[in-house]
Amino acid sequence: MWEPVLGNRDVSYSCGVSTHEDHRPRARRPRRADVARLAGVSPATVSFVLNRTAGQTISDETRQRVLQAVAELDYRPNRAAQGLRQGRSATIGFVSHDVDFGVFAASAIKGAHEASLRHGNLLLLVNTGASNRQAAQLVADLLDRQVDALIFAAVGTKSVVLPDDARRVPTILLNCFVPDDSVPAILPDEVRGGREATQALLDLGHRDIAYLTGTVSAWATKARLRGFREALRGAGLDPRNHTVMPGNYHADSGYELARKLLRRGPRPTAIMCGNDRMAVGAILALLEAGVRVPEDVSVMGYDDQFQLAAEVHPALSTVRLPYDVMGRLAAEQLAAGEPAVGNGRTLVHCPLVMRDSTAAPAGGPAGA
Repeated sequence: MWEPVLGNRDVSYSCGVSTHEDHRPRARRPRRADVARLAGVSPATVSFVLNRTAGQTISDETRQRVLQAVAELDYRPNRAAQGLRQGRSATIGFVSHDVDFGVFAASAIKGAHEASLRHGNLLLLVNTGASNRQAAQLVADLLDRQVDALIFAAVGTKSVVLPDDARRVPTILLNCFVPDDSVPAILPDEVRGGREATQALLDLGHRDIAYLTGTVSAWATKARLRGFREALRGAGLDPRNHTVMPGNYHADSGYELARKLLRRGPRPTAIMCGNDRMAVGAILALLEAGVRVPEDVSVMGYDDQFQLAAEVHPALSTVRLPYDVMGRLAAEQLAAGEPAVGNGRTLVHCPLVMRDSTAAPAGGPAGA
């Protein structure tokens, strides 16, 4: 700081420097050698204990001394250095091949993240904006950052173009697949989901069930419709006698199709919908027409969409898309060092969730 030095006439100033704690050098980060010194063992023994190296005979007493020293020093291994020694980074790249991170992608990411943490891995997330060119660039960027493996995910099950670089590391496809099934893929079992949803309505006594499907060309639509028809045939019913009307997975589609269905004549006792949004639209159309749900017509959704299916009135009976389970399974397989589902597809069960929008038909199996 500046201090005046007084003379007879002249005033001069000297500059003093004040040192504050903020400028002191930070304490050195504890090293493996520090842990070894405190525990009274060799640095190699510290490594064997922390890495749980197989084939090493280390007494429980020594192990506890090492762990106590680690705790006292707040020692954290240098991941970058470990990666160089072990040839791995403990990082998995998660590539979302979609326009943005939606609610279903978030569920898959959550499952993968939780499983990765349990195995000491971290997820590095990127989004391609549904661009194949961007996907190729981002996969290359992830590999430049030394990720050990990749999860390549899509919302809306579909065939994808996997960047060639992705095959340089273990890669699992999540909710998507390549046409020749040369890369392991984890998919929802949509056929079984459609079949079990239909069977639930059959078990309630419904025999006149209409189906307002999602987009005709979508993989999920085809699979769910196949399950619908399988369940009908299993009950001795001819699927050709049941109304199937294609929609587009949006609420306005469910609304318009339900209105059209009511104008056609004898109404069904139950309506299957392509997804929960279509089911909400269908319920709105039914209620506007004075048709009670589920007293007059039962409505079955699909997806179990977060903050929708359980919160509308009546709460939707639906089928849950198991994206969280799928994400967890992908990360578990990669952590095990084997996306060893081999090539081909692993199908994950889509559980049925029964709520208030379905009930036994008021008029019995014959319907209204």
